[in-house]
Amino acid sequence: MDAKTFMGMEQLGDPLHWRLEVGEHLITPGNFLFGGCGLGAGLVALEEASGRPTIWGSAQYLSHAPTHATLTFEVDLAAVGGRVTQGRAVGRMGEVEVLTVNASLGSSSLDAGGVWVEMPEVPGPLDCPVRRLPTEVQRTIFSSVETRVALGRTFEQLDGTPGSSDSALWCRVPGHLEPSAATLAIFGDFLSGAASQPTGMRLMGRSLDNTVRVVQLEPTEWVLLDIRMHALVNGYAQGIAYLWSERGTLLGTASQTVAIRKWTNH
Repeated sequence: MDAKTFMGMEQLGDPLHWRLEVGEHLITPGNFLFGGCGLGAGLVALEEASGRPTIWGSAQYLSHAPTHATLTFEVDLAAVGGRVTQGRAVGRMGEVEVLTVNASLGSSSLDAGGVWVEMPEVPGPLDCPVRRLPTEVQRTIFSSVETRVALGRTFEQLDGTPGSSDSALWCRVPGHLEPSAATLAIFGDFLSGAASQPTGMRLMGRSLDNTVRVVQLEPTEWVLLDIRMHALVNGYAQGIAYLWSERGTLLGTASQTVAIRKWTNH
């Protein structure tokens, strides 16, 4: 299954126009579109329209698209070069602009380079505990993506004691979602909950922006989200995640700014 099928993206007549129904499998506990799914949808549209793979993509969120809303995406390929296409996809709900995705797409070959970060040593996904969250997050994106805690504390272990700013999650879609820029965008947005690890508090986040940078793609059932939180000041957090395949290939990176608040009724 590819990301376009998972999200239910539908082309409207030509590759520049798309529709997305915000199903329960794509929403946050706040009952609106999960940011990573918005970025992923924009990248699906941009890749289809340009015929090129994503190099990087970034989304800014301007409004919320609630459960069962219909989003339309309009693609503008602003600059098409010999190797790189620069474009944007604007997602709207009626006349309301919900998000804008900007991206560079293309590929090249260069006989030089390497990967200069290392995958952390963590247990395999099936040897890690399932990440369990409160019952009210059922029927959301958290029910569609299976996550296991590879490094850091489970939700139940968050007792207010400060801890490490580094954590890691294994992520997969049951039935298997093949790796793509859109897949990495969806998994990368799980970074938004990682501010709980250094604070030891049960926190939740709302993405203000999401950026994914693609290094290389390869088949893998599970993706390791290797998270490094940088700061949480005045209610806003920043961090980065390295995305690894099961065999240790760096697939890409994800980063974002997150508006943080405490879980309530717990």
